[in-house]
Amino acid sequence: MANFSNQMRLSSTLLRRLHQRVAAAVNSSSSRNFTTTEGHRPTIVHKRSHDILHDPWFNKGTAFSFTERDRLHIRGLLPPNVMSFEQQIARFMADLKRLEVQARDGPSDPYVLAKWRILNRLHDRNETLYYKVLMENIEEYAPIVYTPTVGLVCQKYSGLFRRPRGMYFSAEDRGEMMSMVYNWPADQVDMIVVTDGSRILGLGDLGIQGIGIAIGKLDLYVAAAGINPQRVLPVMIDVGTDNENLLKDPLYLGLQDHRLDGEEYIEVIDEFMEAVFTRWPHVIVQFEDFQSKWAFKLLQRYRNNYRMFNDDVQGTAGVAIAGLLGAVRAQGRPMIDFPKMKIVVAGAGSAGIGVLNAARKTMARMLGNTEIAFESARSQFWVVDAKGLITEARENVDPDARPFARKIKEIERQGLSEGATLAEVVREVKPDVLLGLSACGGLFSKEVLEALKHSTSTRPAIFPMSNPTRNAECTPEEAFSILGENIIFASGSPFKDVDLGNGHVGHCNQANNMFLFPGIGLGTLLSGSRIVSDGMLQAAAECLAAYITEEEVLKGIIYPSISRIRDITKEVAAAVVKEAIEEDLAEGYREMDSRELRKLDEAQISEFVENNMWSPDYPTLVYKKE
Repeated sequence: MANFSNQMRLSSTLLRRLHQRVAAAVNSSSSRNFTTTEGHRPTIVHKRSHDILHDPWFNKGTAFSFTERDRLHIRGLLPPNVMSFEQQIARFMADLKRLEVQARDGPSDPYVLAKWRILNRLHDRNETLYYKVLMENIEEYAPIVYTPTVGLVCQKYSGLFRRPRGMYFSAEDRGEMMSMVYNWPADQVDMIVVTDGSRILGLGDLGIQGIGIAIGKLDLYVAAAGINPQRVLPVMIDVGTDNENLLKDPLYLGLQDHRLDGEEYIEVIDEFMEAVFTRWPHVIVQFEDFQSKWAFKLLQRYRNNYRMFNDDVQGTAGVAIAGLLGAVRAQGRPMIDFPKMKIVVAGAGSAGIGVLNAARKTMARMLGNTEIAFESARSQFWVVDAKGLITEARENVDPDARPFARKIKEIERQGLSEGATLAEVVREVKPDVLLGLSACGGLFSKEVLEALKHSTSTRPAIFPMSNPTRNAECTPEEAFSILGENIIFASGSPFKDVDLGNGHVGHCNQANNMFLFPGIGLGTLLSGSRIVSDGMLQAAAECLAAYITEEEVLKGIIYPSISRIRDITKEVAAAVVKEAIEEDLAEGYREMDSRELRKLDEAQISEFVENNMWSPDYPTLVYKKE
């Protein structure tokens, strides 16, 4: 009876989220009004003339009005025609199309990198216009500023570096970080994305060049979540590199020493965390692309004391959970059937283990949230790494993967053994879901996909989630051509839908973290939550799962279009705020203290979130001498 009531409780939560948007629309007429804190108030600046034109935070280019040109001493420094935002965008887009070829750095430089160069130059000149262009063309440019192009950018970053962006803390700065944070010009920072460059996407150790991923992530925080770009900070912690090519490269910009390890490494990260939270006590820190060896340890070390989360572990897990719940719906099964799904996971790194832990907890909640339920959920996963199926017979199993090692008696009954290949596991287990987080391109070979034909599911799900594109475990064309149209496909990097003939389309869902991490960050910020709790992450995942309509799900669409990213982020952030309130973690944001926050209903929370999302509009600039 207890199990049934818990199942119904979780099921009703998801159903409530499915109807949340409709209810919010119905209630909007009676909702309270809040004054936006990201509104159109004049901005005080302490610079004029060429200084203002060279400051990307305040430069408007040809959009400065004549009164501003007089006030800021720039009349005569710009062409006389005052252009509107729309005219500036049209001019930039025309130049972009014309310059894509000219911006290539030789025949080996791909067009996507040329686009990145042009966009980056605009970012250097005029941040407001840059984000306006990005937001209005998010489907086209998200893959340029973020995955998959950002991987290529990181690989070439030492050669691409022109203008400093973000901060660099290195092993050489030990003992100085507390003073260094005051070198950053912004008195308020809301969001930091930090990396040590040790595991950039699926590309390995890229050292200091990994700062490109932090910059790209924060671009999406601005475009999707409306975090003010003047209050974001990309950070690289340079503790050396074990990439031999970078150690020998005379043009490499980072420390050319092998990586710190052990207590020395932890001391550097500790000092960084203490420094940033001393200057900015309310900042949120997202850890990004730390190698598995440290990802879990640092998460557990800091998560109960600081406002931080690890996107590779927790964000990837949330996106995967949303997709898995969507796959249940797409298979025409009730949500409470999720604990019955058989899932084969290829990859036991930080992302893979993060997904496994989150899926197991979700299953256990549906089964009653008891120790027996938690153990029962474990039996639904088969984990395969580079050495094959992980079992209790293996020596030196990674501690984080050990809970998912299969028992020998279990696998012997299935005709499997320690180290069984992925194809063998898929053939014998007949899974409902094949999930790839291996960073091994092409791992879902023809043999593996042929084995999935024997799945006991009427509509098996295939999730090649590794980034960038070249690391995807398979392509949609390979999956649909071998398995037919009756599958669910979701990948980490973007692919085009597949034309299956006769008017049928194979939908290629993008299971990308961008659907969650901006909303998690924004919701945490606006709630004033002291930590990022498991419940807040679960609420985000469930919100994303419920965002897709029943009609879309039955067509095989389990993730929304990137074009809806702003609205998705608003909904996810509102769900995170609501959960923080329910867990009594919320302390409020600016004039909205915790008591006022608790008085808001769902529609009002959504309005509160929307009113605090920055939009790229030129403010009126007023000069004041310091």
